[in-house]
Amino acid sequence: MNPAAGETLALVESPVQLLNVLEWAYLGGTVTPCTVVVLPPRDPMSRGQLRRMAELAADEGLTVRWEEARSDGPGALKRLLGPLRAARRLVLGDPFSRWIQLLLALARPPEVVVVDDGTATMEFVGQLARGERFVRWHRSGRGGGVRALAYAPVSGAARRRLTPRAGRRVEVFSSMPVEAPDGVHVTRCEFAWARARFGPPRIAKDTDLVGTSLVETGVVDPDRYLDAVGQLARAHGVGRYFAHRRESAEKLHAIHLATGLEIVRPDLPLELIARRGPIGHTIVSFPSTVVHTLPLALAGTGVKVAVVEIDEKWLTAQASPRAQGFLATVAGAAQHEKGARSVQLPPAASAA
Repeated sequence: MNPAAGETLALVESPVQLLNVLEWAYLGGTVTPCTVVVLPPRDPMSRGQLRRMAELAADEGLTVRWEEARSDGPGALKRLLGPLRAARRLVLGDPFSRWIQLLLALARPPEVVVVDDGTATMEFVGQLARGERFVRWHRSGRGGGVRALAYAPVSGAARRRLTPRAGRRVEVFSSMPVEAPDGVHVTRCEFAWARARFGPPRIAKDTDLVGTSLVETGVVDPDRYLDAVGQLARAHGVGRYFAHRRESAEKLHAIHLATGLEIVRPDLPLELIARRGPIGHTIVSFPSTVVHTLPLALAGTGVKVAVVEIDEKWLTAQASPRAQGFLATVAGAAQHEKGARSVQLPPAASAA
């Protein structure tokens, strides 16, 4: 692969990022030619969804290249160096990713577009505006050891590439409630491509519950999460639990045994699963990306989205000091910006 000058090169690591590249490429109804480099993670669920999204992207006319960078780092860098330097526009799925930061540091594109990697986009835009180093919201940001020190020059170079200046345009393509830092252009993602390609869905009688990886990332205590899922299932007539791709099999098995819920492992991002249907008349979710994206993807269908507010008592001792505030911001913004309603658990759950 050796793109000619002017070609757009996209770097993605997750199914949601690739979905948002598709939305960006088809903005306005006409396709922007784009070569997508998929840098898959190791977990099987993410890889499976990425394979399906890569097939969709190829069917829609994008060029897709699969690069096993995590198992063949030097080889991948060698293969990508030419395309990176030739591309006039880079589209990035995750500015926090060390792999994407490294590839960005090796390029000097006059235009950079950051597409959504979920709620992390909100944190990225805030840190970019404040001139801070990029740290994911669920990490403490303290220290980092020798590896972090060694990587600091790469991270700094990537941050400079994402800072607008003369001769460089920076755009954020997002469905999240973000305010542009000085010089950064924000384009709204309305999921027009998804709505045009899928649905409208059949609406089921039950409520669906969307899972989260907050336990896996060490933010929420597993027992409190399990208790909250049970409370929500009983209070809202939940029939299905849509698992996050990073949720462990052991956790999902425990949820099924405790609640009897049907566990669904989606093969595509939930925005597309919901558009294909059937989908519940109400979707209940913990604070996550979908409380912002599903109201857009399901616009006009009558499906309601509700967000469960995270009680501070659910957090683990290892949770980042920023976790509670960030999750509250995600929930509050979904209610204010997207019309999601708030769901309160019965006292027994939050006091457990």
